[in-house]
Amino acid sequence: MKYFTTFAPEMSNSYFQFKQFRISQDRCAMKVGTDGTLLGAWAHGGKTILDIGTGTGVIALMMAQRFAEASVTAIDIDADACRQAEANVAASPFASRVKVRHIALQDFAGSDAFHEADDTPRYSSIVCNPPFFNDSLHSPDLQRTIARHTTTLSYRQLFLSAARLLVEEGELSVVIPTECRSALDTEAVVAGFFPSRVCAVFTSERNPPRRYLLAYRRTPVAVETTRLLLGSPDHRALMSDFML
Repeated sequence: MKYFTTFAPEMSNSYFQFKQFRISQDRCAMKVGTDGTLLGAWAHGGKTILDIGTGTGVIALMMAQRFAEASVTAIDIDADACRQAEANVAASPFASRVKVRHIALQDFAGSDAFHEADDTPRYSSIVCNPPFFNDSLHSPDLQRTIARHTTTLSYRQLFLSAARLLVEEGELSVVIPTECRSALDTEAVVAGFFPSRVCAVFTSERNPPRRYLLAYRRTPVAVETTRLLLGSPDHRALMSDFML
């Protein structure tokens, strides 16, 4: 399997084969791509993990593979994506530990059905490859608009929901285009989150970073800052447990 070396928005095949599982993606607007696989290989985990906007389920399955004791909940607002993710999970070795739910994050975070009786937040790790287009022209494909535009999930909604769903020492991890980082950091501050890990992702040594992998916590910590060049030995090592 060839390692990703650019930020292609999607891989066009009807499926994508990883070492331990296969991702079918014919019913999803957003296919397996660089962003999601980087986040799935980089994010911290824990005993309970929530994948927001799961799409094909690739990040949820990567987290389940990396954290063998984890229980993973994967949610998405798109019904077709949920059906695809459910099929991918069912065909994987991690089916007993990954649950897919068709629900918007805002409803999930506000529903007592998904909390303990005392309404205590319950996830030690939340991962999200969030929509990032704010004012750009919407796609005529409704699925792609939902997946890529913040009209269905704003950065503020993401952080406010995470504040309720995370345990006190939990971590929210995202992947975002460089130009969106400032807006994301602003909303983090408003919601009471602090950066804990920052990884700048480069496609070339000569150019600025194209993406950032970012992690946030609810209490201040010393920030771990790293950089990653796509196609480098560090990138290959990060993806070695997944790519054929």
